[in-house]
Amino acid sequence: MTAPLDQVGLTSLMARSAGRPEITVGVVDGLVALDHPGLAGGHLRLLPGGVSGVSGLGGVGGAGADTGNRNGHRADCGRGRTDQDPSCRHGTFVVGLLGANRTSDPPGICPGCTLLVRPIFGTGGTAGGATARFVSAAWPEDLAAAIVETVDAGARVLNLSVAPERPSSAGHRELEWALDHAADRGVITAVAAGNQGVVGTSVLTRHPWTVPVVAYDRRGRPMDLSNLGGSIGGRGIGAPGEAVLGLGVGGRPQALTGTSAATPFVAGTVALLLSAFPAASPAEVRAALLRTGSGRRRTVVPPLLDARAAYGALHRTAGG
Repeated sequence: MTAPLDQVGLTSLMARSAGRPEITVGVVDGLVALDHPGLAGGHLRLLPGGVSGVSGLGGVGGAGADTGNRNGHRADCGRGRTDQDPSCRHGTFVVGLLGANRTSDPPGICPGCTLLVRPIFGTGGTAGGATARFVSAAWPEDLAAAIVETVDAGARVLNLSVAPERPSSAGHRELEWALDHAADRGVITAVAAGNQGVVGTSVLTRHPWTVPVVAYDRRGRPMDLSNLGGSIGGRGIGAPGEAVLGLGVGGRPQALTGTSAATPFVAGTVALLLSAFPAASPAEVRAALLRTGSGRRRTVVPPLLDARAAYGALHRTAGG
């Protein structure tokens, strides 16, 4: 079976560049083990903010999870955290996939870019096995505030490995406005499609400018756990989501499964493309990523990411 980075053509793109510091990737997620050796020397900026409830590892948490200390929570995991803390595991994993130094195993996708970390959820739930399926859930108003703050702080790309606990047709005005705000600023937003294994959408995946991300297995097939739907298939992309290896806390690597783990592959690819083609417009980068030159797809299943093809498309249209 092909390694995740090779599976989506990222190895060759990463060989060209580690990204540029002027390309800022906003990571709205959990707490981060900032003292992890794999993050040493990286371009990390912290945007302290409130934390919300967390749902993960088979539905533990949600509205009844840790709801205290919602204001002024720092981004660092702090001393005494263990690999059983879902927030620290999740945030460190996502940031590591994007920004771990190139000597780590696996190496970070875009460690040369600036990572702007905005915590959105705190502790809650219990860690499962080595390949736990973990998708965080945040209150819409808290997530909306985090998106706006991150965009206003200079993010060019957003990684939202967060999702409602289950797809819903109910809209959230604050969150819709925040996503509009990101789109107006030309920010490309990669969002986890969700792990409920149903056909449906959410306020995140329905927005016309977001890029929903579906988890693919190591054989290149969409995983049964991934949510699918018209907007997900029509405007989304697939990425590795089966037992993805990344940074852990407590000195051990960890492997996570699900759309949350798949999303950084897409956000990282966007960051490298923006680094390689600084004159390209967000619309050009997004079209190359999604391969939508012939118009919107009419399917509920998006294709697998091909970072090499996206680079080639931009080289032809935007120049190198």
